Formats: sequence, structure tokens, C-alpha cells
Amino acid sequence: MTRATLADVLGPALAQGHAVPGFVCLGWEDARAYALAADAERAPVILQAGPGARAHMPVAVWGAMFRALAESVSVPVVAHLDHGGSLDECRAGLLAGFTSVMFDGSRLPLDQNIRLTAEVVRMAHAAGASCEGEIGFVGYAKGAASDGTDPAEAARFASATGVDAMAISVGNLHLQRQAGPGLDLARIRAIEAVTDVPLVIHGGSGVPWDQRQTLAASSRIAKFNIGTELRQVFGHALRAALDRDPSRFDRIEILRDTEAPLVEAARAILRNLGASGRA
Repeated sequence: MTRATLADVLGPALAQGHAVPGFVCLGWEDARAYALAADAERAPVILQAGPGARAHMPVAVWGAMFRALAESVSVPVVAHLDHGGSLDECRAGLLAGFTSVMFDGSRLPLDQNIRLTAEVVRMAHAAGASCEGEIGFVGYAKGAASDGTDPAEAARFASATGVDAMAISVGNLHLQRQAGPGLDLARIRAIEAVTDVPLVIHGGSGVPWDQRQTLAASSRIAKFNIGTELRQVFGHALRAALDRDPSRFDRIEILRDTEAPLVEAARAILRNLGASGRA
């Protein structure tokens, strides 16, 4: 298999009791490492380009790169545009070949979030792609505070928009450099009681590994976004590569040394979420 949608990988994840990581990509080197890790683990994977990545490199390049990586491996690869802030951004992602887009209306009034997310769902489905939405607001470590997801609003949002996956705010934070105290299990169960859409956790790096493993196997959380912990692996590997030989200057040669550590770290995450051997 090559390119897939969120619907292609999250439905089986719920049925089989595992979750699929959404690996946050910043360039060729990390995206390639995550595709290789998924292939080695025989696991589905979601490669994500967020706003920072798209500001650094055009969305059309991201789409072409993810497509090439998907075609280079034999497991399902979802090309996901993360945190699309407008209809135009999501449309551009679909035109660039992304198989999944997220419209982030989490800071908007509920009715506006529903209306715009539903429009992106229609666009995505017409293009044979999937759409993720967000209800509640997931804050940032040392930044904007979270607004926890209200279960009744989540039920209305899921029903009215028809999203393929729903990101929720249940104690998770973006950009956490180490595991926090864990997610709000009572709020998760309350949301699960009123909707059957696959759930998504942004800021997965801040969720303790044992809780990620448990929730992947025993909840409707089918996607964990993982970025910060892998960026730290990349940074440590890059510094080590330079320290080994300060006279090195060839970019390709230096960056090649980040691949093995990233592959190893990504494989461990795939195993932790129970995704290995599922493709």
C-alpha cells in the first residue's frame, strides 16, 4: 500500500485496539526516517506538515515529498496537513495531494467552527481525502492556556460536521519537552459516551508512555500527534554528529547521521501505540 486517508487507518486502529502516530515533520530527513520506521515495523503512519513547516517550505513541495515517501514503502502512509487555519489553506493542501487535512477552528465560536469545519469536510471528501477537526482548545507549554473539551459540544460538533477524526482538549498541551501528569480520563470517557468518531490527541509528547499505550488499546483515541520528543532526538543526533568531527561541513553527510536515531525512536513509538504488525 502507499497513500491512505485518516479513514483508512483510524477505523482499523479502533477495531484492532491500537493507535496511529501523527509524526510532525520539518524536512526531508525526519519525514524519510518516519516512513522507514513504519515500513520496518509493518505499521501505518501519518506524516504531518504543520504551519511552521509550511512557512519554511511550500505546501506543494510537502505534498510531492509525502507522495514520494508513500510510494517508496509498502505500508499505508497518510499525508496530513496539520492545523489548517482557513478554507484556502485546506484547499491548497488538497490540491497539493494531501490525503488528509485538519481545519483548526478551535478558537472560533462553536457555530462558526462547525460551519467552517463542515465545509472543509465536504471539500476533503469530494477530493477522496479525510478531514480532522478540533473542539475545545489544546494550549501550549509556556503559552496559551487550554480550554477543555465540553462533551456535549463534542457530540454536536462530530454530528454536525461529519469529521473523520476529532481532536480534543483533555489535559494535553503542545510543545511539552517531557511527560506531564497525564490526561483527564474522566473527560475522555465522557466524550466517548456521546460520540463514536475517532479521537485525536495533539501534544502527544507530553503524555506518559504508559498512558499512551493504555489509551491506544482501550479508548477511542486512535491518533497521537508526536513532535517535540522526536525533534529533541534530531537535535541531539545533529549535535553529536558535529561534535564527532568539527571540520565536517557537507550538509547531506551531516544530516545523514540523524536518520538512524530518528528511525529507532519512531519505531519505539509505533510499538508503544500497538501499531506494529498492523499493515
